[in-house]
Amino acid sequence: MAVPLLRSRPMKPTSASQKTALICGIGGQDGAYLAAHLLDLGYAVFGTSRDARANQFEGLSRLGIRERVGVESMSLVDFRSTMQVLSCTQPDEIYNLAGQTSVVISFEQPVETFESIIVGTVNLLESIRMLGKPIRLYNAGSAEMFGTIGEEPANERSVLRPRSPYGIAKATSFWQIAQYRDTYGIAAATGILFNHESPLRPERFVTQKIVAAACRIAAGEQQVLTLGDLSVRRDWGWAPEYVVAMHKMLQLHSPEDFVIATGLTSSLEDFVAEVFRAIGLDWRKHVIHDPTLVRTNDNSCGRADTSRATERLDWTARYTMPDVTRMMVEARLAQANIPVRRAA
Repeated sequence: MAVPLLRSRPMKPTSASQKTALICGIGGQDGAYLAAHLLDLGYAVFGTSRDARANQFEGLSRLGIRERVGVESMSLVDFRSTMQVLSCTQPDEIYNLAGQTSVVISFEQPVETFESIIVGTVNLLESIRMLGKPIRLYNAGSAEMFGTIGEEPANERSVLRPRSPYGIAKATSFWQIAQYRDTYGIAAATGILFNHESPLRPERFVTQKIVAAACRIAAGEQQVLTLGDLSVRRDWGWAPEYVVAMHKMLQLHSPEDFVIATGLTSSLEDFVAEVFRAIGLDWRKHVIHDPTLVRTNDNSCGRADTSRATERLDWTARYTMPDVTRMMVEARLAQANIPVRRAA
């Protein structure tokens, strides 16, 4: 059954030259920051959610742009629903950030993960093909597509060996994008983004779980933080920067796939230490290791080669993991109004 359209303050272009962007999955971290960036660039912005009536769009509200964005109810797994929204909004650019976003949940719900990512992507591609309009499509990939990388940094030509249902689904959508680009000439590209964080991350993500727990511990509201494998290594960047790269990818004459990351890798232990340092505490006095939280098939390391993005997009990350932890802690403290005496 098609999801009924829900229009909220449609943001019609104010001139013939103004571009319109449609952000699928605007309720998430990346969707909110991307909407803010595109509005700053002068776009008319629409966003979709499976049920726009129930979605509070907290990220848009926190960024102060909720009233400037038109929202539509849309189910990407429903082709008719997808076609309806594209026909209604008439976008110049589509950013596909929708679908199941958790690696952990993908093991528990592989069917929902495959449908939301794989079917959702092909429905967008088919809708663009059938409409016959020069719509450009950005597709959200993931470093999970690479699996365990080893010593060589991953780039756009690296072999994909995903180890999770989420990674497999993202790899499939990556190949779908490439096939429609090569076969039908659709201007589509995949951004292979490594981990990127911000204050808009919910606590079900380990980074925000750590930040929130550290702030509560500093305020005397919590005693300890329980975590799994602290040796796992990732490339953590700043989400507001990464959405800039998304937009830049679609401005190329012929869109291409790009790896987007800082190029620097840190362990989860390093991340924890930086968070507690930012708040003036010794993490070793407050963190407990729980072997039951360790994922046996977790990727051991995430390393990225970002040279192509630097060369072709003129994009390089300004903020690295220590900056990210500090900014997340500061935002959390400000939001919760927690007074903390920092260490000198």
